[in-house]
Parts: sequence; structure tokens; C-alpha cells
Amino acid sequence: MIKRKIRELLKETIKNFWGDISSLVFEVEKPKNEIYGDYATNIALVLKNKLKLPPMEIAEKIASKLREKSFIFLKIEVVTPGFINFWISSNYYIENLKKILEFKEKYGSINLGKEKKVLIEFVSANPTGPLHIGHGRGAAYGDSLARILRFTGYKVVKEYYINDKGTQMNILGESVYLRAKELSGEKIQFPEDYYKGEYIYDIAKEVLALYPDLLSMEKEKAIEICKKLATKIILEDIKKDLENFRVFYDNWYSESSLYEDEKVEEVLEILKEKNLIYEKEKALWFKSTLFGDEKDRVVIRSNGETTYFTSDIAYHYEKFIERNFDIAINVWGADHHGYVNRLKAALQAFEIDSQKLKVILIQMVNLIEGGERKSMSTRKGEFVELKELINEVGVDATRFIFLSRSADSPLDFDIELAKSKSQENPVYYVQYAHARICSIFEKAKKNGLNQISWEDVNWNKLKEKEEIELLKKLEEFQEIIESAANSFAPYKITYYLLELAKQFHEYYSKHRVLTEDLSLTYARLGLCLACKIIFKIGLNLLGVSAPEKM
Repeated sequence: MIKRKIRELLKETIKNFWGDISSLVFEVEKPKNEIYGDYATNIALVLKNKLKLPPMEIAEKIASKLREKSFIFLKIEVVTPGFINFWISSNYYIENLKKILEFKEKYGSINLGKEKKVLIEFVSANPTGPLHIGHGRGAAYGDSLARILRFTGYKVVKEYYINDKGTQMNILGESVYLRAKELSGEKIQFPEDYYKGEYIYDIAKEVLALYPDLLSMEKEKAIEICKKLATKIILEDIKKDLENFRVFYDNWYSESSLYEDEKVEEVLEILKEKNLIYEKEKALWFKSTLFGDEKDRVVIRSNGETTYFTSDIAYHYEKFIERNFDIAINVWGADHHGYVNRLKAALQAFEIDSQKLKVILIQMVNLIEGGERKSMSTRKGEFVELKELINEVGVDATRFIFLSRSADSPLDFDIELAKSKSQENPVYYVQYAHARICSIFEKAKKNGLNQISWEDVNWNKLKEKEEIELLKKLEEFQEIIESAANSFAPYKITYYLLELAKQFHEYYSKHRVLTEDLSLTYARLGLCLACKIIFKIGLNLLGVSAPEKM
């Protein structure tokens, strides 16, 4: 990556002149105006106080040394009050182009993670109803992040935490039971806070078909049957929806197993031994304020039931202590923001570095249809299911648009836009660039240009402004991949692909690839192939297909 190369050369040059300054913080950035070069640095301004020298003198001395690196730099210029501007040689970008053609789909993969073990837990919706589009955004994000981290050298495990215990599951069982009574002709008073979607009626019908004597059973037993069958049916539906969305998990981890395997009991005993549990108002409390939380938290209620927090303590203890993950990434809905500090407090209680836990909060999705927003409420049954959206606009458009913005930004999903086959539709715009290149090669093949030795190509034929800009954009890809991995930000790849597609479409509209000049044709085909490779890598990291025809 050229930015990194410039930084390394600057540090090396300064060390040769003035000694080691590894702690120095300076910038290497793209100037806003291209007349100031491809990159610029403020290093001389940063050094002026340390070296007690004028910035222009420092800058000139550095620049004179770096001008010897003629392969990389076309020109280096010093401007007041001491900035150093760099113009990069096209030879450098052509060497990068050759690397893309050599490494193909492996280009851009780096060992950033050094085999660190990462657990990404995402979606983990209560099995109380179908997945809605909010869950879909979390699914696209978690799956794409896993792809990116694997691509950059991490050992990643994707996990779905099944919340199959507690109050909401009991409400689910009772909701199905009441609908079964209603279907059997009984008039019922359905509580306001129970689950009201049509799917509850469907499950109740299945329960009655399997257990015709359900309503003659003892009520508690009947409700337990309803709960178990409802959980099974909904979970199967969730798995199917996720697989259709190209999301496949390595593990499905049941909350109930934490109790069956006595993990909850184990961690509570450890906390008691550490004197971090106390009794108040007939409940047991964890002293989370000792570790920075705003208040202590209940782990066992006065009625003897454990809280969701208790399960989470055991689950995360198991992640770090028993399965030895180096990093655990939790992808949660934005409404869980108040939950982060208490969980990190629990980790500190077990002397686990709380920085190992990374929590990503996914903001809401607003579905726009016909200019109007659709509301979502799982309790009232007023929500748009993920499967409905996929059926309407397709997996590719759904995933790409979900990944088009930072996770901490709300997202408006316009259905009409997602279905359109125009350059306004972002996924269509990028996929069409890939398909267009495939079409070029199909035509080249018909013209007898189906076996090209890239080693023999005269790359100096690539001289047009749009060609140089494409070469520069291709070189940025590795930096984008590293940045997306470091900041857990798949949207950076989405933005990059849109920019690359824009540049490619503009290039294609101005210049013929297949020309009378065979040497020029070969060079342009090589440039197109490099773009195609990058499109395919980027789309794959987003979980989006790269069609050859559209």
C-alpha cells in the first residue's frame, strides 16, 4: 500500500538524519486538490519543535533524499509552510496491477489477525417470531464482517445464541396456548403484551394437529408443549431464512444448555467466592459498580429466577475462559446500548480484559415503500419479515443496501430503488460493471484473444487519465480491506466498490478496450481483468454475487 510505503520511507529517512522517532505522530493523506499531488505529509511541521529547525529546511532535506526513490515517485515538491507533496509514478501502480493479475482472488488478503481466535455472535433473535428486516441488517453485517476477518488472517467462528429461556419464551408458549383455545371455539381475553402475529395461529394449528387432546391436559403441561413446539418451529424458520440470505453459522448455542451444564451455577459460585454477590430485598445482586457500572445488577430475582444478565455472564465466561477466544464480537440492536457496561464489568470480575469484548450496535432500518415508512413491532405482529424483503428485491440487493452505511447510522431501505435496474440502484451499478467486463472478454474471445500472456504486455500503453485513475483506485483496495477489518466496517468496501464502478463505467464510455492496436488492447484487457478481480473479491466479502451476465 502506497500510504504505508511513504510512511516507512519517511521514518527511515528521518532515522538516518536525526535518529529514531518511532513515537512521532504525523499524517500522510490525499490532498483535497489534485494539484498538490497524490499524497502529502505534514511531518516537517511536526518535527520543527523537536529539531529546532525551520519546517521548510526539514522538508527540503527529506525530499532530496526521497527523490532517489525514482521507481515510486514521479515528483516530490516542498511547499510552504513545510508540506511535502508526492506524485506517484505510474510504474508503481502498474506493478500493483501485475500483482492483482498474479494473485487473483487472493489479492488483498493479509495476515492482519495472525491467527487470533474470534467469535462473532450476531442476530441471536429470541425464537419468538420470524426474523424482520432489522435482524436482516445485523445478519448481513455479522456475516460480512466474518468474511472480512477471515480474509485478513483471523480464525473466525460465527455463532447464534438461542435465547430459549426466560419470560419471553413463557409468553410465547401462553400466546400459542390461548390461540389454540380460540381456534377450538373458546372465547378468550388475549393479553395486550402477548405475541399477536398470524404465525401464532399457524403454530397453534400445528400443535392441535399433533396433540388433539391438548386442551384437556393440565394447563402448565399444555403451555410447556406449546412453548417447545413453537420454539422448534420458529427456530427452523429462522435457520431457513438465514441460509436463504447466505448466512451460515458454525455454532448454534442454546441458553438453556448453560443451565443444563451447570455453567450458571458455576459462575455464581465463583462470584460468591470473590465476595461480589450480596443479598438485598430477597434478591441476589452482583457488585458491578466496583467495575465501572452505574449501578449493581440483579442476578437472581426475589422469586428465585435468574435474570438474562446471569445467563450472559455465564455465556461470556465460557467464551473466554473455556473456549479461549482472543476476541468476542457481539452484534446487537441499538436498544442494547445500556447493557454493554454491565457485561464488561462482569468480565473484569473474572479478570478477563474487557477490551477483548467488542460490541457493535446496529441502528434501525426504515423500510420505505411508496414513499411511506413501514412500522415494526414483533408483539403486535406489525413488521416486515426478512423473507418478504428477500422475495421482493433479492438477496444481493438486500445485503448490499444493508451494508451501504455504517452500523451506527440508521438506514432507509427504498424498495423501489432496490428493484430498479439503473445506475441509481447501487448493487446493480456495481454488478453491471463486473458483467460488462465479462462481456468484453467474451467478445475478445470471439476475436481470437483468448490466451494472453500478461508478462509480455506493454503496460506503458496505459496513458489515458482515466486509466491512471483506475490504476490508482485499484491500488487503494488493500488499504480499504485493512481499514474495514480494523474498524469492523464492511460499508467501507461497499463505498469503494461504488467508486471503482463509477470510474470503470466512465472509462468504458470514453475509451474502446478492443482496438486496432493489439498492444494497446492487451494492456486495456489487463486493466479490465484487474477491475473484474477486485469487483469479485469485494462483492464476495459482502456476500453478494458477481454475475457474468445481466
